[in-house]
Amino acid sequence: MRLYEVVYILDPALEEGAVNSKLEKFHELATANGGEVTAVDHWGSRQLAYPIDKKKSGYYVVAQFTAASEALPEFERLLKLDDEVMRYLLVLNEGEPTSGQSIMAEVRRPATEEDQDDEEEEEEDDDEDAPPQFQGGRGRRRRLEGPPVQLLNFKDVATLSRFLTESGKILPKRTTKVTANFQRQLGRAVKRARFLALIPYTRRHES
Repeated sequence: MRLYEVVYILDPALEEGAVNSKLEKFHELATANGGEVTAVDHWGSRQLAYPIDKKKSGYYVVAQFTAASEALPEFERLLKLDDEVMRYLLVLNEGEPTSGQSIMAEVRRPATEEDQDDEEEEEEDDDEDAPPQFQGGRGRRRRLEGPPVQLLNFKDVATLSRFLTESGKILPKRTTKVTANFQRQLGRAVKRARFLALIPYTRRHES
């Protein structure tokens, strides 16, 4: 058994009772071989970053469940056949919460003169383990004094947007100064967020 997460985008015209009935049918099939639904988070109706099937909004639900891999093909087949499922994304869960928040590391206490030398020696290793945050705005991007991102959540639009240009492209590592590992996580998270219409593929500028 492994822990999976699925993000549904359902037809916004569905009533709450119909949504719950549909989810119950989906999850019963996904957990047929002894799995268990561990969390269901209704985000509700949200505006899409771009239209899907000519619809500008969708009803988002995030669910996490344990399942045997052999149960997933039939589960996904049912989702593809359902006309009221506008889009879905099924992934292995790596610890991300169902909410659109990333997990942040604890802020370290300010360095004292006594342990300043020790921190300087460990600074390089710490940067590799905990990619920094950055603030937006014009000009050169700078490190923030706040906590670093410990686990990047692909549903965290606010954090992902900090690493995108005005045209919607991912900022290069030479600009943000993050580690290669974090840049790979970022690329994967942005692709997933774009597929789910949480962020656009491109940003249109007003004339």
